[in-house]
Amino acid sequence: MRILIAEDSVLLRAGLTRLLLDAGEDVIASVGDADELLMAVERHQPDLCVVDVRMPPTNTDDGLRAALAIRSRWPATGILVLSQYVEERYATDLLAGQSDASGGLGYLLKDRVADLSDFLAAVRRVGEGGTALDPEVVAQLLARSRRRDPLEALSPRERDVLARMAEGLSNSAIAARLVVNESTVEKHVTNIFTKLDLPPAEHSHRRVLAVLRWLGA
Repeated sequence: MRILIAEDSVLLRAGLTRLLLDAGEDVIASVGDADELLMAVERHQPDLCVVDVRMPPTNTDDGLRAALAIRSRWPATGILVLSQYVEERYATDLLAGQSDASGGLGYLLKDRVADLSDFLAAVRRVGEGGTALDPEVVAQLLARSRRRDPLEALSPRERDVLARMAEGLSNSAIAARLVVNESTVEKHVTNIFTKLDLPPAEHSHRRVLAVLRWLGA
């Protein structure tokens, strides 16, 4: 997998590069600010960008805005966002455009990088077009959505399943997590789609759309 790293911390950027190289991935470039990130994506056309939210030139949301631009201009490029804190608005902004993109999407807290196996699994999942959301990010977004209480029709178990869907887990992985049969999870997923009025459509990613409804994006 061809990976581009955008991180303003020299030490973390070097550490991520070494970690991914040691895992057999191809780090084609690493940059330290959002403007360089966009230029590097145009030049290298990576499979995946690992992007810090807060980067120069303003050190606010430059990395996130660059990630959104990448989703718009190169929708097949996977985006794995790393953040020091849970940024609710940033996460929902990214998720809101996910249904129109074919590339994978991830949002992890930086302290998760310390768990190397989980981090590498997330990198590969997003690089292959999947989703990887930090459980803490999911928990905070779900808490916000519950304050709005938009999905009263869902049962508690359906909410559990949808929460795992938001983490990017497959039906089989959800079944293992909840200790139920995969057929049971499939039934819950079907019920979720029905209750959220998400009929099959050729170009719609119903799992992503269901998560967006749940998160209130």
